[in-house]
Amino acid sequence: MRQSPFYGWWIVSTLGFTEMTSWGVIYYAFSVLLAPMQQELGWPQAHFTGGFSLALFISGIVALPIGRWLDRHGARGLMTLGSCLATVLVVAWANVQSLVAWYLIWAGLGVAMAAILYEPAFAVVATWFQRKRQHALTILTVGGGLASVVYVPLTTHLLSTMAWREVLLWLAGGLAILTIPLHGLVLRAKPADLGLLPDGAPHSVAATAPTPPIQASMSLGKAVRVGAFWWLALAFGLTTMATFTLGVHLISAINAQGYAPEIQALAVAVLGGSQIPSRILIGSVGRRLPQVQLAWMLCLLQSLAFAIFLLVPSVMGLMLFACLFGAGSGALTPTRAALVADVFGTAQYASISGALSLLTTTARALAPVLASFLVALLHSYQPLFGLLLLMCLISAAAIYVIRGASNA
Repeated sequence: MRQSPFYGWWIVSTLGFTEMTSWGVIYYAFSVLLAPMQQELGWPQAHFTGGFSLALFISGIVALPIGRWLDRHGARGLMTLGSCLATVLVVAWANVQSLVAWYLIWAGLGVAMAAILYEPAFAVVATWFQRKRQHALTILTVGGGLASVVYVPLTTHLLSTMAWREVLLWLAGGLAILTIPLHGLVLRAKPADLGLLPDGAPHSVAATAPTPPIQASMSLGKAVRVGAFWWLALAFGLTTMATFTLGVHLISAINAQGYAPEIQALAVAVLGGSQIPSRILIGSVGRRLPQVQLAWMLCLLQSLAFAIFLLVPSVMGLMLFACLFGAGSGALTPTRAALVADVFGTAQYASISGALSLLTTTARALAPVLASFLVALLHSYQPLFGLLLLMCLISAAAIYVIRGASNA
């Protein structure tokens, strides 16, 4: 008799699809709609990006209480309600007329981001998988990685045929149809609810089979008292700052080197396009190497990319930089999620991940502003990229320090 697939794979596949939709609508569509919004509403660009930054900041602030909720109740209700909230707020976004409403909408979207983007999805994967966690995270993050590939062209196409407010209403409809029912119908709190163990072993089989090693778990209170938490906070914060600084300043930095717009666009495409293959590759390699080893190696890869940018001023050097940094950044996303589970266990994964997210979100919000200040002060992007190289090296060293904890 053919055995049915482990239900966890249905959950992961569903989350991969809903993450693509959620990221596409409430994150990536913003950049496409920025110009027509500014043209109609007439506000300074700082107000538009300020609302977006506010959402990112609030998503970090509420990550900790949301993590505690996830540990106690699971993701089903939270992600369903989060999708409902996001849908309502995207409709409100389509009808915004005042600055006060703009900031209130994005404050609410910050809460929705914390409820439906990667952090709660990672918590689900950590609960449903142990041995096959890296493979499951690969499926999840490849789905999320397709968000820009699908929704940036889609939003651009819709914008060519209708006004930006109508585009948002269509996107809100898609968000509602493609996420709310899937979150509500497919998600389950834990494998035990279906009589299973992580990775799909039934309790009846597990009782007679050799007992797998039990993964020790820490509470949030204990986690924040050990060095590994703060080393990871440092590493994740610095790599987040490097990634988001690059996202804001890459085009300007390439332009400062005198490259044509076509080369600039190609470099951005290479950087983004290399992320998905690297996630697929890491899903295979990640099952053979400790997550801590993968993580510090990927940080070193990002450091190497910045070194190439600084030392090889040519089109070939630029493309190699984009390929290596994109590959490192793409693979680091699922690896970081798996590393948190390996170091701290899964009993309070969402709470610990939420505490780390608070710190990394602060870094993400500060990075573009601090980078702009440095460039304005020194009138060059070279020192900035040298600093980003150093930050990635420090991240690699910080993760290397906790290698013993992840193997304990």
